[in-house]
Amino acid sequence: MITNLDSLGLGLITAIVCTAVLAAMIFLLGFNVSRLRGVTARQGGSQLPTDPADPLFIAVRAHGNASEYVPTLMLLFLLVGALAPVWVALPLIIGATVARLLHAYGMVTASTLAAEDPQRMIGAVGTYLFGIGLAVAAAITAF
Repeated sequence: MITNLDSLGLGLITAIVCTAVLAAMIFLLGFNVSRLRGVTARQGGSQLPTDPADPLFIAVRAHGNASEYVPTLMLLFLLVGALAPVWVALPLIIGATVARLLHAYGMVTASTLAAEDPQRMIGAVGTYLFGIGLAVAAAITAF
């Protein structure tokens, strides 16, 4: 157990907390898929829906999309949090975390994935921008 958090630095502490938040989100989204698979099975529905308004389809895509981006972000959080100046690390790490939470919220609250949603759109654009920023910061701080 780390007894002196000051020795880690604010950047790395923020990276660890945001990594934990996104990890919890992945597990909650996965649990939601399992829950809806059970509901769908009891109702005799398809376990492989293709309708963008089907709650199971929405849950699967929300979990799948998060699983595509979050692991890379986690690695970048830890690299940038450990190596970059705090004024670079904090906005990028917190911004990317908020973007992923917003995107997931937009996904799971959507009535259909066929229509655009402001939360999903802002979350997606934020993921790209903060993700690129994190990658650049990681590359620059390596030198």
